[in-house]
Amino acid sequence: MAKPRGFEFWRSTLKGARYVVAPMVEQSELAWRLLSRRHGAELCYTPMLHAQVFVRDANYRRENLYNEVNQEDRPLITQFCANDPEVFIQAALLTQDYCDAIDLNLGCPQMIAKRGHYGVFLQDEWDLLEKMIKLADEKLSVPITCKIRVFPEIDKTVKYAKMLEKAGCQLLTIHGRTKDQKGASTGIASWKHIKAVREAVNIPVFANGNIQHLSDVQLCMEETGVQGVMSAEGNLHNPALFEGRSPPVWEMAEEYLGVVEKHPPCSLSYVRAHIFKLWHHTLQIHQDLREELAKAKNVAGIAEVNRQLKQRCQQEMAKDESEWTRTGLPFPHWICQPYVRPPPKDPNTENGQRASETKAVSVKRALEDSDAPNDSLSKNKQKKKARNPHKNFCPELKPKYIKCEQCGNPKGNKCVFNLCRGCCKRKAFKEVADCLGAGLLFRDVLWKYTNTLMDIFTRTLFELYFYYIYCLPK
Repeated sequence: MAKPRGFEFWRSTLKGARYVVAPMVEQSELAWRLLSRRHGAELCYTPMLHAQVFVRDANYRRENLYNEVNQEDRPLITQFCANDPEVFIQAALLTQDYCDAIDLNLGCPQMIAKRGHYGVFLQDEWDLLEKMIKLADEKLSVPITCKIRVFPEIDKTVKYAKMLEKAGCQLLTIHGRTKDQKGASTGIASWKHIKAVREAVNIPVFANGNIQHLSDVQLCMEETGVQGVMSAEGNLHNPALFEGRSPPVWEMAEEYLGVVEKHPPCSLSYVRAHIFKLWHHTLQIHQDLREELAKAKNVAGIAEVNRQLKQRCQQEMAKDESEWTRTGLPFPHWICQPYVRPPPKDPNTENGQRASETKAVSVKRALEDSDAPNDSLSKNKQKKKARNPHKNFCPELKPKYIKCEQCGNPKGNKCVFNLCRGCCKRKAFKEVADCLGAGLLFRDVLWKYTNTLMDIFTRTLFELYFYYIYCLPK
């Protein structure tokens, strides 16, 4: 039976999904997906999985997909990052029976993606991407989809999308930001780019970016004409976003913790990260509980912190409204609402003033020395200084290390060969030698082993001689 393609795939397999939860590393696990589906999400993605690790490591496969199979969690798309067609296909073949489509991540802009050469850092390698998608379209029993970022130029973005469609992509998700729009430089996503792509291709398109409320979803669909809208950060701060509700934070937190207990196992780091996101605004006020949440050792400990936050917020609700409306947020801090990043700073301004108007002159920070007051150190170094008052940060006073004769790493202080531990271990093993400084006793162990064998051999000969003399019949 031929696999569904394009709009048929979107209508039949994905059931015409419009409200989509994005693939998020260590954040869109089974428990969170089930919670989001309860509150209006119609399609979810797994977290981004590393194709090479997925092929190599059976435990990785079990922990990130096989152990999370649940009939309530459909339709589901599994996302991979990859840069090798053969590895990508191997990973996808191991996955296709557990999901409804395979997505290739071409949108991750983080430094780890740059080092691993995947995500948005493949967007200029069109020949490679065409080969990967064509091969996936031919070999897999489920459709192949892609999630991309835009180029600064709309025309180039459209050509890019059409190339992916021609190669075999059956659904395209477009994050309306460039690869440089991240962190403090995130800025606003361009719906114009998304609209241009939607009008140029003949496959379903999902939009991603600028989604904080249900009204944003509706506005985006009207302006761009896309089939669906994907949310990442908006969903993390308010899982009921697609319902158009902004419930109290503790309501969502308690429900999420209940899902975690019902569908184990779930990594404690995932759970803690979700609670941090949900309680983000409140934890700016109750910072003592922020530390308690970070120290929690299990789900019960996290639930206790959630209970304390709920109790404090309910006490605030009983007070005069003016007491809890000073936060500058559109809703009280205990209501689920998005975190709005501050806009990128104008490089020509400083604290709202033109650089030419500021009196202070920008100069480089002086080199730190160990006798300087703590204020001259960075925050990170001040923390280290607090832990170890005798630590110095002056480069001239730092000890100079003698280099290993073979690899250039610092040599062991007591190594008889003037090598680092790794090189010393290899040399001692090869030459059956000892290095007391590194605690390597290959020669000594061999000598003891040889003596033991000689003792056993001598004793055996003596026993045979004794048996021959005294036990054998004459």
